[in-house]
Amino acid sequence: MTLNLCVLTPNRIVWDSEVKEIILSTNSGQIGVLPNHAPIATAVDIGILRIRLNDQWLTMALMGGFARIGNNEITVLVNDAEKGSDIDPQEAQQTLEIAEANLRKAEGKRQTIEANLALRRARTRVEAVNVMS
Repeated sequence: MTLNLCVLTPNRIVWDSEVKEIILSTNSGQIGVLPNHAPIATAVDIGILRIRLNDQWLTMALMGGFARIGNNEITVLVNDAEKGSDIDPQEAQQTLEIAEANLRKAEGKRQTIEANLALRRARTRVEAVNVMS
């Protein structure tokens, strides 16, 4: 038995096919979803989506949004998403270093909050690449 997973951003369909299982980062922690999961709607945190296709696991960096699970269908609506295999490891590491530097020099509440969000997004992209390797 399988699940139909659809990951959407405002600009494109990132994923639309059948999967065996997913592990999703929500605002209250990670949840695993197998076929016949109870219906649920949840906020999606900045984090990694792990996708199992038969015996292979893939990763995707998600940048926050919402997910709806029910009737063996999972719809994930996020601000942005990137497959781990599509992320350039060197570029992701550089972005992380820039984000860390920006956080150190942030002044005021707004800059600190924005720098923290950029750092979380950068860490997620690096983690998506590292899980793949």
